[in-house]
Amino acid sequence: MATRKKAPDKKASDTKAGARKGAGRSSAGKKNAGKSGAGAARVVPAAGKRGGRRKSAAATAVVAAGAPRRAEVLRETSETRIAVALAIDQPGYSIATGVPFLDHMLEALARHSGIGLDVQARGDTHVDDHHTVEDVGLAIGEALRRALGDKAGIARFGHFETPLDEALVAVTVDLSGRPYLVYNLSLKPQRIGSFDIGLVEDFMQALMTAGGINLHINVRYGRNPHHIIEAAFKALAKALSMACARDARTVGIPSTKGSLDG
Repeated sequence: MATRKKAPDKKASDTKAGARKGAGRSSAGKKNAGKSGAGAARVVPAAGKRGGRRKSAAATAVVAAGAPRRAEVLRETSETRIAVALAIDQPGYSIATGVPFLDHMLEALARHSGIGLDVQARGDTHVDDHHTVEDVGLAIGEALRRALGDKAGIARFGHFETPLDEALVAVTVDLSGRPYLVYNLSLKPQRIGSFDIGLVEDFMQALMTAGGINLHINVRYGRNPHHIIEAAFKALAKALSMACARDARTVGIPSTKGSLDG
């Protein structure tokens, strides 16, 4: 816990607003603003319980000691408004993105990962679903990255293979801070209801970019695109659960270079 000290008015004001070290910076998704709109994302760091003082990035070393791992992100552009609250150790979910198939997949992600997830989104779905799907991925990835803090004491790696009827999908993650996506779903362009299945890759690209995740998704086999995609989200959920888990055998940051910031 940070020690409370008297400080000059400006510093105290910054601390109260949660602005210490980068709360005023845009989310990692700003790099993709050219794809999803000109507006910048506003990131809201996780707040302590019941109005407690907001924590700066410097305080995240307490993650390994058992402090709540939570973050909130508000991403606003001319095309979307995405509010995400994520709690790694507090299961539960409330999802409303305006894209029904995405809601279904995010509910599966939250349910099977055990990661608490609240996503409330408004977007220009009258144009198409692309901006909303991508920006939701950016906001969730940013929230996960912030909730993990410096990643001290976590397992870091996760791998899971999930079957769904005739489909089998494998997902491997490394919370390395170095985003990279290998996406081998090989689905033909088509729609599930009104949902363009090509947007699944856009979501995964946004999630891993903002979250700093090395993400590999491979279909072992399958026929039904709904089954394949749902199996991918469930496998991602289980792999993230493993990677985010606190590991009693891990002392400090699980990297020989001493950092997982990329």
